[in-house]
Amino acid sequence: MDSLTNTIYNPPWSYVYAEQEALSYPLAGRLVSFLAARGSRVLEIAHYMDLFGRTHQSFAAQKNAPALILAVKHGNFLYPGAPVCQNFGNAHFYYTSFALNCPFDCEYCYLQGMYPSGNIVIFVNQDDYFAELAQLLEQHPVYLCISYDTDLLALENLTGLTRRYFSFAAEQACLTTEVRTKSAVSVSSLADGLPEKARSRIIMAYTLSPDFVISRFEHRTPPLAKRLSAIRAAHEAGFVIRLCFDPLLAVPDFQTVYGEFLAQVQDALRGILVQDASIGVFRISDGYLKLMRKNRPDSALLQYPFTNENHVCSYGVRGKEMISFVKETLMGFVAEDKIFTL
Repeated sequence: MDSLTNTIYNPPWSYVYAEQEALSYPLAGRLVSFLAARGSRVLEIAHYMDLFGRTHQSFAAQKNAPALILAVKHGNFLYPGAPVCQNFGNAHFYYTSFALNCPFDCEYCYLQGMYPSGNIVIFVNQDDYFAELAQLLEQHPVYLCISYDTDLLALENLTGLTRRYFSFAAEQACLTTEVRTKSAVSVSSLADGLPEKARSRIIMAYTLSPDFVISRFEHRTPPLAKRLSAIRAAHEAGFVIRLCFDPLLAVPDFQTVYGEFLAQVQDALRGILVQDASIGVFRISDGYLKLMRKNRPDSALLQYPFTNENHVCSYGVRGKEMISFVKETLMGFVAEDKIFTL
């Protein structure tokens, strides 16, 4: 199927749409020059939402050949963390979005219910984010998730946004950062020049799944072995490690599939200090699920007869059993009080 897809669709970033305002920023200029030299067609637009927010787009089709949209972010740059996400005991939990949408294509991803477009937006005015964050840090410490509505690390070789953020964060003693990713991009080079204390305030949070799940539902993501190698490299570079088993999916023979997977993870990461782990089952608002089913009518995962509680669709009692199984299997590898569930 992938080979057939490659013959039908253009390569990613064949089209670059740039706001006129965005073109005055160095990041936009660098990206336009780089991609134009590779044959991408660059088109100027007035505002990114004219393209990204229009109706009657095919999210699924665009994921096969995403365009890149360069824009300037206005308004708020930081947002309080959502209640459906774990705050790991942090009182001042925020997230930010340097980009919208993800280069990966997971069938369960909430973004396909949130956005009408499968294209990727890069906001090029990162200094404005830093200015607002600096003001917030004057009031209290901040725990910030920077890879929230995207996988920022998976875009690093294109944008360099993670490296630039790390340089800013290194000077902020009251800032703790989480970078969640499924990417296998090595972060060793991102540690260059960062003091040890700065690296100790950066949590590399790796989402892990069985290869059974990756091959069927996490399209275009690296296999488990590559993610585990990336974790070892991040640990050796001095970053804090978090393991994220979220979302758990109700696959056939769940305990066998996830039991073997968890054994593989523990064997591969033996000797590595894991700060903590998060566990959660697939959960989504009923409104998002309706749109996701429309986008992927052939997805067995999304057609599951979920339990709807207070407009959140999940696995109900079965989901609690899944979480309990994974938590019990992890105890001994990760301290019980460092396993967070939701």
